[in-house]
Amino acid sequence: MKDYLTVSGFVATTPRHLTTAEGVSITSFRLASNRRKFDRDKKTWVDAGTNWYSVSTYRDLASNVIGSIRKGDRVLVIGRLRMSEWGDGDRRGVNIDLDADALGHDLRWGTTSFSRTIRSESVESDDPGDPADESDATEGAEADSGTPLDVAAPF
Repeated sequence: MKDYLTVSGFVATTPRHLTTAEGVSITSFRLASNRRKFDRDKKTWVDAGTNWYSVSTYRDLASNVIGSIRKGDRVLVIGRLRMSEWGDGDRRGVNIDLDADALGHDLRWGTTSFSRTIRSESVESDDPGDPADESDATEGAEADSGTPLDVAAPF
């Protein structure tokens, strides 16, 4: 079972993209998540500090992030938390890393436009719930008829 954490915040650094020698795409950036609390005396919300995360994305998600996310964007990140202690002489700290499984714009702060990425047929996944393993019936029908299929909402 995977434990996931969802973090809302803004992209604090320009996303950095690289491809490893094995051909794996990686995109990373720093995420700032502001904490707020209600001040009963002032009867208003006030800043209560900022949590900082190093967000890493891999493979297709990394390619989509570098083409979609910019410094300053408000985003939601779902991923697995990794914490590691570090020390440099007298200085010590903890790195908080978030390996993202899903990431997108936070629509509470604005609008966005979505363009589906077509995956290659050679992509396979070990995760049975991965959409890459499922065929998209509407894709083929749309291509045949020229118009999208009407799909009933599940609710």
